[in-house]
Amino acid sequence: MWLKPEEVLLKNALKLWLMERSNDYFVLQRRRGYGEEGGGGLTGANREEITKHWDWLEQNIMKTLSVFDSNEDITNFVQGKIRGLIAEEGKHSFAKEDDPEKFREALLKFEKCFGLPEQEKLVTYYSCSYWKGRVPCQGWLYLSTNFLSFYSFLLGSEIKLIISWDAVSKLEKTSNVILTESIHVCSQGENHYFSMFLHINQTYLLMEQLANYAIKRLFDKETFDNDPFLDDPLQITKRGLENRAHSEQFNAFFRLPKEETLKEVHECFLWLPFSHFNTHGKMCISENYICFASQDGNLCSVIIPLREVLAIDKTNESSKSVIISIKGKTAFRFIEVKDFEQLVAKLRLKCGAASTQYHDISTEVPISSDSTDPSDNIEVRSLTCQRECSKTVNTEALMTVFHPQNLETLNTKMLKEKMKEQSWNILFAECGRGVSMFRTKKTRDLVVRGIPETLRGELWMLFSGAVNDMAANPGYYAEVVEQSLGTSNLATEEIERDLRRSLPEHPAFQSDTGISALRRVLTAYAYRNPKIGYCQAMNILTSVLLLYAKEEEAFWLLVAVCERMLPDYFNRRIIGALVDQAVFEELIRDHLPQLTEYMTDMTFFSSVSLSWFLTLFISVLPIESAVNVVDCFFYDGIKAILQLGLAILDYNLDKLLVCKDDAEAVTALNRFFDNVTNKDSPLPSSVQQGSNVSDEKSSHVRVDITDLIRESNEKYGGIRYEDIHSMRCRNRLYVIQTLEETTKQNVLRVVSQDVKLSLPELDELYVIFKKELFFSYYWCLSCPVLKHHDPSLPYLEQYQIDCQQFRALYHLLSPWAHSANRDSLALWTFRLLDENSDCLINFKEFSSAIDIMYNGSFTEKLKLLFKLHIPPAYTEVKSKDPSKGDELSEEELLYFSRLHVSKPANEKEAESVKNSPEKGKGKVDIQAYLSQWQDELFKKEENIKDLPRMNQSQFIQFSKTLYNLFHGDPEEESLYQAIAVVTSLLLRMEEVGRKLHSPTSSARGFSGAICASGESSEGKIESHLEKDPSSLREEPQWSFAFEQILASLLNEPALVRFFEKPIDVKAKLENAKTSQLSSRTKM
Repeated sequence: MWLKPEEVLLKNALKLWLMERSNDYFVLQRRRGYGEEGGGGLTGANREEITKHWDWLEQNIMKTLSVFDSNEDITNFVQGKIRGLIAEEGKHSFAKEDDPEKFREALLKFEKCFGLPEQEKLVTYYSCSYWKGRVPCQGWLYLSTNFLSFYSFLLGSEIKLIISWDAVSKLEKTSNVILTESIHVCSQGENHYFSMFLHINQTYLLMEQLANYAIKRLFDKETFDNDPFLDDPLQITKRGLENRAHSEQFNAFFRLPKEETLKEVHECFLWLPFSHFNTHGKMCISENYICFASQDGNLCSVIIPLREVLAIDKTNESSKSVIISIKGKTAFRFIEVKDFEQLVAKLRLKCGAASTQYHDISTEVPISSDSTDPSDNIEVRSLTCQRECSKTVNTEALMTVFHPQNLETLNTKMLKEKMKEQSWNILFAECGRGVSMFRTKKTRDLVVRGIPETLRGELWMLFSGAVNDMAANPGYYAEVVEQSLGTSNLATEEIERDLRRSLPEHPAFQSDTGISALRRVLTAYAYRNPKIGYCQAMNILTSVLLLYAKEEEAFWLLVAVCERMLPDYFNRRIIGALVDQAVFEELIRDHLPQLTEYMTDMTFFSSVSLSWFLTLFISVLPIESAVNVVDCFFYDGIKAILQLGLAILDYNLDKLLVCKDDAEAVTALNRFFDNVTNKDSPLPSSVQQGSNVSDEKSSHVRVDITDLIRESNEKYGGIRYEDIHSMRCRNRLYVIQTLEETTKQNVLRVVSQDVKLSLPELDELYVIFKKELFFSYYWCLSCPVLKHHDPSLPYLEQYQIDCQQFRALYHLLSPWAHSANRDSLALWTFRLLDENSDCLINFKEFSSAIDIMYNGSFTEKLKLLFKLHIPPAYTEVKSKDPSKGDELSEEELLYFSRLHVSKPANEKEAESVKNSPEKGKGKVDIQAYLSQWQDELFKKEENIKDLPRMNQSQFIQFSKTLYNLFHGDPEEESLYQAIAVVTSLLLRMEEVGRKLHSPTSSARGFSGAICASGESSEGKIESHLEKDPSSLREEPQWSFAFEQILASLLNEPALVRFFEKPIDVKAKLENAKTSQLSSRTKM
């Protein structure tokens, strides 16, 4: 353990202590009179711990101390660091997640230092150093649901850092000359380094989880919607995140349904009957499965579904054995299981299995009449449901229909195929057959050689875990087929278009049998998962699945691929494929450095490999070779595809290194793929795609797919699942932030054409706009997922804000936000911008208003204010609570924003509003978008003569707004006087105008200009209005045109100066950016 550093006199120390080790900064001493066995020393623990701490000091602190100039700085830094380590050790010495007292103390400090809202949940905290340039600052790192925060106060210098997780584009562990191990965080182009953690791996994993959680929640709601665990940010805890990480790893390794949660882990030994020895490993238990993986993951693994269990027994206490009997006369014996008696009781409770005697297990296990085989029931129910729901579902794999094996004409290839089948039968005899078979190194070797045609469907179901999904949902497929028949939407249209493009050269898909089966599977999946619906490449993959698996099995294999094995591959943005391409690039840098040195532009590998990942090489390899790749994929997951990709590049390395451009490299790879063969394939030559070139004389060397796969395993088999998972998490941040950056650049390019704001200013404004949208959902429990965000829409429509969010931005950014009626101004501005009345505005609409306020001419600013006080923007606003003055509550704001004052003038306009493109629902109307775009393109400059007249009540409110705007201005008095003069002038002009006309004609003339909502004001009229309000109601209402108001105001220099006063846009944006979070906290 670490002790608080205290100053001692070296003279006295020399008398009592003997030197053990020393360096430029530290000494390690042993107490005199104590032998080599004695502990003692400065750390007061055993020798092993002392040595460990000494090594840690030398590796982590020594290099850092060299950057300090004075001994005093060195002493202060070391003392601060060790105090942090003491606190860290204290924190982790408790069995509970955290010491409640220490955690409460840290929470209070966190809230005090950063001033975040109370709803911001602190997950955990760590002592560490933050590097400011080349100088480390010792402090505390706080990890909360939405932010990474750091605080340090040392030698009178305070450092405070807040980074939102959604802004993180890179998160990685790094090391360099000064830092042995640190965590690098990149946010909005700025790099931050944190080092000297006591538990750096644990810290990094938690940071990785929190960053990915934020990314999913705010950018990728397709994935998040399927993730109920993270629905409530307040429920996220350190322990919960750790348990979740373990469950995800457990499900991915054993290919279990996503719903499974890891409950218990027990170290034990499993008896391997085929090897006659016990292997050490871990027994993992979830709600519905008991799994085992040996310490060496490749040696042996077993999956036991509880639905298969017949009995659970225990033997004598000496061996602490648990024996699990399953159907098929098989039993598994786990030895040296800790707390085995409690475990047996729990497992019996879970599966309700009756206890049987151990001596019965070796012989045939008796099954009573009331405990029939559930899998038989499943098959019966499934078949019954299929007959009832749809008699057209195929119950055989297409390969057995179109290529039945003829035993009478056995050729060499067929004999090899039979030998392969025999090898698998021997393995089944040794290791069992079905979902609970032992999976060993021998299993992998047989998969690499290629699975026999007759066993392919069965083993794909087994290795992918699809067999478990199908068993848990009997009859589900037939029901979905029935429900999806006859549906018509965008997905079904795309499916119909691609049906004939799926393996068109194969006889199975030249007939109605294969085409109909493919249609049913794809349509059923689109119906099951409308968020994915249908994506190109799914047709190619499904057609291969249908060749070897029954139709229902092909459906569940597709579910396994799309929802578990290749997550996020088949959605609109194919994020999963882009992430794996980034992982692939990273592996190329590590394993083929000479290639990355030659080809500096890594985007080539992304463009060429996209089809490899999306179709599992089916689209680039001949079908007879591609199925062997699919074999490996279902056994090893994405690891098999990455390994094969590396092996292909390695094989073609010499050719790629002499290519002059990308086109030449693509040609070289395509030529290679054409020459990949499968010499053992029993498929007829009419079906084999590689057979067309196999007999021709060619200078290109033929490569057998089995050799290529074997080589990929030998060279790159060392790549671990854990490393791939970590790389996926790391690159997911980068990929999504890159997509977000692309969206931003496209939006800025469109908007910059219509505003006077510079590109850097627009960039800052976009960041503030988007951040406000995110802040609204950081602490909103009723809306855990970001609303108003749909990445499938055009760039401008992807992010939209509502009235509440607009008000917050208006307060931050508007130069008129000091006005007493600023809430009303914000509301009217929002209503003016919300032309389609959907209560949402996009960035283009938002920036157009801000641009006029910042850079508009006197006329443009006045025109904006004028339009705010006439319909459709204007509506009378009155707060329910008089004590709040003009301030509006959230409910009032939402109510007034939805209040439609004016409707479209004619039916044609109403129809165009009605038929506007739908936002994120169902089918996108492309024609409507084109029409809308064309209207915007030819939209003429608005003529001030086209503006409607302002009636009496609106003019009074307009005058009040001007008074509010002038309040606090240095020229306040002259501005008030000027507005009084203008108002009196306008009223006199109107008075003269009325005297020139008879009352009847006057009333007739004004009736068309007055809006239906225009009423005389109930409030006070300013003192300069000489007429009595009651008399005004009786007379015909007066109104003003915009030209009249403009001409009158232009005569007052004070008013012109006020509106043409230049605004420091950069300072305004910078101030808004820094105060955005604190203003949200106050709200």
